[in-house]
Amino acid sequence: MTSTAKQRKTVHLAAHFPGVNNTTVWTDPRSRSQIDFASFEHLARTAERGLFDFFFLAEGLRLREHKGRVHDLDVVGRPESITVLNALAAVTERLGLAATVNATFNEPYETARRFATLDHLSGGRAAWNVVTSSDAFTGENFRRGGYLDRADRYTRAAEFVATARELWDAGLGRAVRHRGRHFDIEGEFTLPRSPQGHPVVIQAGDSPEGREFAASTADVIFTRHGTLEAGRAFYADVKGRLAAYGRTAGDLKIMPGVTVVLGDTAAEAQERAAGIRRQQVSPQNALLTLEQIWGVDLSSYDPDGPLPDIDPVVDSGLSQGRTKRGDPRAIAEQWRALSRAKGLSIRQTVIETTTRQSFIGTPEAVAAELDEFVQSDAADGFILVPHLTPGGLDEFVDQVVPLLQERGAYRTEYTGTTLRSHLGLKEPVRPAREEGLTV
Repeated sequence: MTSTAKQRKTVHLAAHFPGVNNTTVWTDPRSRSQIDFASFEHLARTAERGLFDFFFLAEGLRLREHKGRVHDLDVVGRPESITVLNALAAVTERLGLAATVNATFNEPYETARRFATLDHLSGGRAAWNVVTSSDAFTGENFRRGGYLDRADRYTRAAEFVATARELWDAGLGRAVRHRGRHFDIEGEFTLPRSPQGHPVVIQAGDSPEGREFAASTADVIFTRHGTLEAGRAFYADVKGRLAAYGRTAGDLKIMPGVTVVLGDTAAEAQERAAGIRRQQVSPQNALLTLEQIWGVDLSSYDPDGPLPDIDPVVDSGLSQGRTKRGDPRAIAEQWRALSRAKGLSIRQTVIETTTRQSFIGTPEAVAAELDEFVQSDAADGFILVPHLTPGGLDEFVDQVVPLLQERGAYRTEYTGTTLRSHLGLKEPVRPAREEGLTV
């Protein structure tokens, strides 16, 4: 390699436990429980066998509702993330353990304490996926309710993370004094500084505010940019924001969430992918998805018939606890145009617009494409979202990981013990001071 040649990048991989989302297929006979510990253990052990950086759990603070009824997928249960990961720390050795905890409906002291505990129990493998909410429906489960304006969610989150880091830096028995807009804390932390200094901070968000928050605060950003072109644009934009905060490109890892479908031939992989899409969008799910856009009861419509010719009802309250897709009227018009152009039914339109496997092909083709994304600066790695619980990673680890290793794009063993070492992140420098931190 010459001094001007670009150094080859290592692909980073993480595993997302299949949750209550449109990706997961519950009708497959191989699908198992969402809450049995055996399911979490199987996927985590598979990820560690594949030398993944971390295992990632989502969070749900309230069961979603549609037409006043609990959403079908939510009835399987939504366990608390850190509790599960504390148990997984005992059956894994190197795998990072990432929990999603909401910065709107929690407090910095207790959150910092829980993550510091996980970091100590796991020997430095904890990560916190910071999410926010302005959803009053979710807030009904909490004393503060839906008090937080949407415009304030990132300002609170930024101060929340900064306060948690102050507590982690202080360590056992050292005074912490924080005075801020959202938090007023004066006390002492109950744990020594954790093995990796601070647990790794992950953030998911594509809005301008989310990108800025990631650039200023996060160690990893979880994105949904699936194409090479979109990935490059997002990568350049977010990495370009780092210098304003005194950070370098290596200080933030960009890892889109992706799905993978493998086959012995390209045609077989495409056929399997089409079958998975049909499983993900049943006729009933197609109508439910359409109702979330149109905001009215569409149960009388034929899923194999044309889209409704009525206009959506904005903010109807038909569905609660779900992420908004955007402007319902604009989405409806886009979907109608697509349906007319391709002659698609309701179900076919929903399949076309809401389900997309990111990488489809033979193991060799998928390994090459994953590597291309990383080497061309469209991503630093990927968070794999399998469609099966808990065996959805088995094929990938057995068939794709060895090919990435052969390409020199993936580790052949863990060389460190902490999640920061897996990701190539620097350990935070502890501020030098005689007494507690004052803000």
